[in-house]
Amino acid sequence: RQKRALVDRFRLGCNWSRGMSQVIIIGGGLAGLSAAHTVLERGGRVLVLEKNAFCGGNSTKATSGINGALTRVQIKLGIKDSTEAFLADTARSATKGESEIPTELNRVLVNESAPAVHWLIDRFGLDLSLMGRLGGATFPRTHRGAEKFPGMVITYCLMETYDKIVSEQADGRARLLTKARATKLIQKGDKVVGVEYVKDGQTHTEYGPVIIATGGFGADFSKDGVLASVRSDLLHLPTTNGDHCTGDGLKMAQEIGAGDIHLEYVQVHPTGLVNPSDANSKVLFLAAEALRGCGGLLLDNEGQRVCDELGRRDYVTGELQKRNK
Repeated sequence: RQKRALVDRFRLGCNWSRGMSQVIIIGGGLAGLSAAHTVLERGGRVLVLEKNAFCGGNSTKATSGINGALTRVQIKLGIKDSTEAFLADTARSATKGESEIPTELNRVLVNESAPAVHWLIDRFGLDLSLMGRLGGATFPRTHRGAEKFPGMVITYCLMETYDKIVSEQADGRARLLTKARATKLIQKGDKVVGVEYVKDGQTHTEYGPVIIATGGFGADFSKDGVLASVRSDLLHLPTTNGDHCTGDGLKMAQEIGAGDIHLEYVQVHPTGLVNPSDANSKVLFLAAEALRGCGGLLLDNEGQRVCDELGRRDYVTGELQKRNK
């Protein structure tokens, strides 16, 4: 019931400023920036804490696009997609094709996908007019624009818009602190009421409702880290995540007793670009899904085609691993 109430609160659009000094967002990637703009649109005050010197996160690496079902773009192009098809594709990709009832979070992702795409187009003037059918999708639903790197274009647009608001609002309604690493969630009873963070070697505190948007833990290679605890079999693989993705928000939440769900569902992206001079690097540049969506073929060292390039990522990864034994 609590989860459903939270979801409904976001859908209906509460007045963020009512009884709140500010909303604190940990993480300045696309999720965090989207949350920040949403708070501002609804009349609230917001502080974004970003541990790196600049915002962007992994979203700037997304070079294929953003998925949405029943968008205006799809309808204009005559694409007969549906939220149920998107939901089924998502469930199959997460369960290796097995039958499983989609979680509430899956339904939120799918049902809110078109409004999210429309928000980016209408609010920020972004071009998302091109469509592609990528791996695991029943219909073309990956939106992108004429620019080559949609993730970077989308994220930078939200970032620059937020920076402009920060610089122009003399009342401090929007703030951004970079090189500010959140270290602890502050509690009062069973409620989270603020954040402790470190900047320039000094510990500071800020108070208000907290949104955690710190991304995943794909670059957490420590022996006692999150990846080791849920999928130790993947520790030997490199990642296309930025080296900042060490599960900070997840760890802080777990420290105060927060629950988690499906952490073991770690997706191994099948393709990355290897620098011959640093072939053993643990961080690789992403070879995007769009390369295969546009007709790219996967060949082994004997020139033989490996698999159906538009299959789900777990399938493509599995076929590549078979050839690598």
